[in-house]
Amino acid sequence: MKQQNILVIGGSGFVGRHLVAELAARGARVTVPTRRRERAKHLILLPTVDVVETDLRDPAALAGLAAGRDAVVNLAGVLHGPDFKATHVELAQAVVNACHRTGVKQLLHMSALGADPAAPSEYLRSKGVGERAVLAADDLESTVFRPSVIFGPEDQFLNRFEFLSSLFPVLALPKADARFQPVYVGDVVKAMLAALDGGAHSSGTAGKRYDLCGPQEWTLRELIDFVCAVTGRKRLVIGLPDSLAYLQAWTMEWLPVKLLTRDNLLSMRVPSVCDCAFPFGIQPVALEDAVPAWLAPSGPRERYPQLRLRARR
Repeated sequence: MKQQNILVIGGSGFVGRHLVAELAARGARVTVPTRRRERAKHLILLPTVDVVETDLRDPAALAGLAAGRDAVVNLAGVLHGPDFKATHVELAQAVVNACHRTGVKQLLHMSALGADPAAPSEYLRSKGVGERAVLAADDLESTVFRPSVIFGPEDQFLNRFEFLSSLFPVLALPKADARFQPVYVGDVVKAMLAALDGGAHSSGTAGKRYDLCGPQEWTLRELIDFVCAVTGRKRLVIGLPDSLAYLQAWTMEWLPVKLLTRDNLLSMRVPSVCDCAFPFGIQPVALEDAVPAWLAPSGPRERYPQLRLRARR
């Protein structure tokens, strides 16, 4: 592997744990900063991985972590406010500054499909401003990744709908026709590893943005129907009109765990789909081929409905 000493910001999160594990398997030295070391305990036992408890809001601490690295990977992100600006804009700029200060040349940055400073939601606007700051650093070999919704065994998307379908016989969906092109977490990791290696089948990835999508487009309703079919549950799925969806989101913002916010609704106005092939010659995994491995019931009788689904019978 080309880069052997890597700082992964946001390495304790969903995508981060998969990337860090793969880097460790390849023998790279990886440092993962975190506010609380307990949150990254799943990484502590990995060989060549160092979990450091620190405050990334401190420029000196961030620069100290970046010093001597071959590359920095910024995966930091939040789905709900009020920390959009602090995480997606201010931290992104601070990472760029730390790379300048310490001489790090390669920076990989995780953005989002649809990110744009003029987007309808604060989430997408802040992501757009952050990626613009990263790409504006001319002396850095910066690469930006813009995935659609990412799925995998520990995701907070399909697994959340699986949990809700286990509780309620009726599921009321906001923006049921919202469009997604879900991408497998392993494929996102493969793309980032290719960039760290200099870009397979390319002359380099510096200054480029890569949209990452799976092979198939789904509506939100189709995704929920798929989850219910795989788990063998019959649920009534109702699409809410915009007025009720707004009321639902506003109500859920008061919950201790935010399942949906008004900003999420605004993000779903922008189709999270790609009009390009997956980069680096990678053939992305289809959602319907991967998801049953962790969502399907375990017994033969319980697996029968999802086997029929996959056979399209």
